[in-house]
Amino acid sequence: MAAKKIRVGIWGLGRAGLDMHCPELNVHSDKFEIVAGCDVLQERLDELVQKYPKAKGYLNADEFLADKKIDLVAVATPSVYHVDYDIRALAAGKYVFAEKPVAVTAAGLKKLEAAVKKYPGKLFCRQNRRFEPAFNHVKEIIESGILGEIYEIKLSRHNYGFRDDWQTLQKNGGGQLNNWGPHLIDHAIQLMGAPIKEVWSDLKQVAARGDCEDHLKAVFRGENGRVIDVEISGGISLPSPVYAVYGTRGTLICEDEQDIKLKYLKPEFAWPTSPARDTTPPRVNSWFTANKPEWIRKTIMVEPANNASMNDIYGHIYNTIRKGIPFPVKPEEAFEVVRWTDKIKKQNPQFCKAKIKE
Repeated sequence: MAAKKIRVGIWGLGRAGLDMHCPELNVHSDKFEIVAGCDVLQERLDELVQKYPKAKGYLNADEFLADKKIDLVAVATPSVYHVDYDIRALAAGKYVFAEKPVAVTAAGLKKLEAAVKKYPGKLFCRQNRRFEPAFNHVKEIIESGILGEIYEIKLSRHNYGFRDDWQTLQKNGGGQLNNWGPHLIDHAIQLMGAPIKEVWSDLKQVAARGDCEDHLKAVFRGENGRVIDVEISGGISLPSPVYAVYGTRGTLICEDEQDIKLKYLKPEFAWPTSPARDTTPPRVNSWFTANKPEWIRKTIMVEPANNASMNDIYGHIYNTIRKGIPFPVKPEEAFEVVRWTDKIKKQNPQFCKAKIKE
């Protein structure tokens, strides 16, 4: 007998709610049913009901949360409301899918951590790019060992635009640090291979309107000495590769999440053992040892062995609620992202002047 569908209520019907959560739920229509939505704009509710005639629209949040048909609340509101709405939905007895950033302040994070202890197993954090195919394939190649010991990784997301929406305002918890930052900081934590020891960062406003940063540079160093350079920008017109991985035996470049270029030493190639020469160099071969690198060069499509897809996250929620399979993203991992985000904010106080209460 097929397991009962999980009934979803979406809180916030803007770009995230209607344009991201709804299409992702459609992929898993055999597992989920959208039964309700809540928003401050009637036209957004009308749009939801037009697409999902069985769904009920609510302008009143308390009535929405009291709807007994809702099993799971997807919180897709503007960032500064995430903590409050997550906790209210948890208190109403619902499972909660928390949109990123799960908190925009240290005080908000503290409240959410307390709520998770009070309602264990009820909160799911939307670190959906953990399921990005390119991330999974790059991680797989790193773990294979063909690149040797990884000493540096660069993660980049670049574009150029005069952005002017609510996410460019500090009072709304805007800026790249709270927008793309949760994704790539999560990737950095996952790829570090050890706890992060420290971070250096710099935020700039280049092209966006408002008072937030649209250019973010954060360089993380792990306890293992590995360095991960994260760069997110709305002010770079010629983008860098989204992934660059440097190891002692080779390099990986992924330009656009579609293909991966590799150049690495043949597995049988023996590492030179001769010491450096402190003598007058010969006229020929004066720079390097006689051991010439023997390379393998290849370009492969992004096809992770685990077949990860950006649409997977709701499927994992279903497997956790209905089958008891642990959710791949622990709340503590999403909370660690917020902690490092807060450290970056403290290093760049000029972009953290707004007083936000969560």
